[in-house]
Amino acid sequence: MMSVTILKQLPLLFRHTDVEKFIGNANVFLTRALAKGFVERVARGVYINTFREGRPGIEEVACFLRTPSYVSCEWALNRHGVLLQSPVVCTVLTLDTAVGVKRNLRFGGVTIEFSRIAPRLFNGFETREGYNLALPEKALLDAVHLRKAIPFRDELELDALDMDRLRQFAQAYAGPVRRLADELAASSEEER
Repeated sequence: MMSVTILKQLPLLFRHTDVEKFIGNANVFLTRALAKGFVERVARGVYINTFREGRPGIEEVACFLRTPSYVSCEWALNRHGVLLQSPVVCTVLTLDTAVGVKRNLRFGGVTIEFSRIAPRLFNGFETREGYNLALPEKALLDAVHLRKAIPFRDELELDALDMDRLRQFAQAYAGPVRRLADELAASSEEER
């Protein structure tokens, strides 16, 4: 019965340390709650409270795993309608150093990929319910920055981008990213 009382107080997504605030031996509590199906383990020390209604989205889980962070690149471009392709990788940019292929995580049929970004580039996102999402222009620049190329170039809906904002954000990036941003803006203006 005590576990139900604790579960009612825990949020949908929680950490091992959150349980320690309520009970002395969090490991025993979590082992039992896992066995009963009251919680689901997402990653080491991170859980979903299945006792609560709803299920967190991929973006919410991704940003909860690394803080501070925001969802960007192809995933964000798709969310904004700039990229029609449905990505199978949710890229999360963070200031945290716990990144790289070995830190990738599978959740909800999607790979969550963590990449570190310089503090001067950690901007250009909006807060949604439970997570941060890059603005479309920033997501495109982040993708170019990380991938060293424009992703799915032929499938981008450039009309959905604010080219002035793209150029403004591009100023913080290195030369190759700025040049690709200028190239995209110029080609978008030619099409109009």
